[in-house]
Amino acid sequence: MAKRVYIIAGEASGDLHGANLVRALKAGHPEVEVRAWGGDRMASAGADVVKHIRDLAFMGFSEVVLNLRTILGNIDRCERDIATWRPDAIVLIDYPGFNLRIATYAKKLGIPVVYYISPQVWAWKKGRVKRIRRDVDRMLVILPFEKDWYAEQGIEVEFVGHPLLDAIAQEGERPLGPLPGADGRPVIALLPGSRRQEIGRMLPVMLEAVRTCTDHQVVVAAAPSMPEEVYRDHINGAEVLLLHDRTYDILRHARAALVTSGTATLETALFGVPEVVCYAGGAVNVWLARRLIRVPFISLVNLIMGREVVREMIQDDLRADRIRSELDVLLSDGDPRARMISDLRSLREKLGGPGASMRVADRLWKILSERVR
Repeated sequence: MAKRVYIIAGEASGDLHGANLVRALKAGHPEVEVRAWGGDRMASAGADVVKHIRDLAFMGFSEVVLNLRTILGNIDRCERDIATWRPDAIVLIDYPGFNLRIATYAKKLGIPVVYYISPQVWAWKKGRVKRIRRDVDRMLVILPFEKDWYAEQGIEVEFVGHPLLDAIAQEGERPLGPLPGADGRPVIALLPGSRRQEIGRMLPVMLEAVRTCTDHQVVVAAAPSMPEEVYRDHINGAEVLLLHDRTYDILRHARAALVTSGTATLETALFGVPEVVCYAGGAVNVWLARRLIRVPFISLVNLIMGREVVREMIQDDLRADRIRSELDVLLSDGDPRARMISDLRSLREKLGGPGASMRVADRLWKILSERVR
């Protein structure tokens, strides 16, 4: 009987990493059956996606409270699906509020739990460490400082490298053609996020910041799971190019970028593109965050490097004039731009080389091989 793997990702970045894992696993073991909560990328990689990420991405305390019934219903549906399908292992990708509940349930069923891409417990909600210790059989981390942090908590984890290096290595193998609709001017990339509420907060201020950058072409990277009208409502006649599901192509062309805080800040950095990190949240979420979050930076770039490499425009600092001032510095051929590009090369070296997806697939196959139905 073919081995069965159940993968759960709740966001676009998790879908990307899950897809690379599915490909790596099936490359060596094509008979493996994969059932998933994910998106189009995992489906294309060969997973049977039973719940799409577009229905799962709830951001911040307020939205979680407002959608609590839906979230609890999704957890119940997932548990029932796992009980019916009976996988040989479950792979959880980030998305901790949901996935840690599933880990507890899987533990009761005796199904091995592999957590790939750790929740950011080192930043906030450290109490989740107890649940990880109790319910997770194997923790595979992707940031170099996480291994030492978990060791301080008495948990042995394995650093497997960052899967974005796999995705970006694949991009480098593709010929770089012109962007559809591009007019030859240097490109400023806008990455306003993959969630509706992020886009609503970030895109208008980004557009205002670049409104008079007429010597550059402004390109908005639209998330694959987000309808075009979500962006068009904010673009409202501005002279920008909107491209769906072409983020990596856009970054390969970009001279600089404005990026909403999240995985996209690291993706942008790994392409060597100078960037300004942007973020603003709702009043309740910000109030909570300031009391709970224990790290000095919000961007993965700065956290990994342990110092400010990219400017973070957060909350009250998220103003079009301040963003534009920083962007102008990065667009100019001067020391600040050269220094950031050099720092971004160092960041890439710190993360190691490609191969994370294959390493995770190897660990997972070992667990599957030891599993007896």
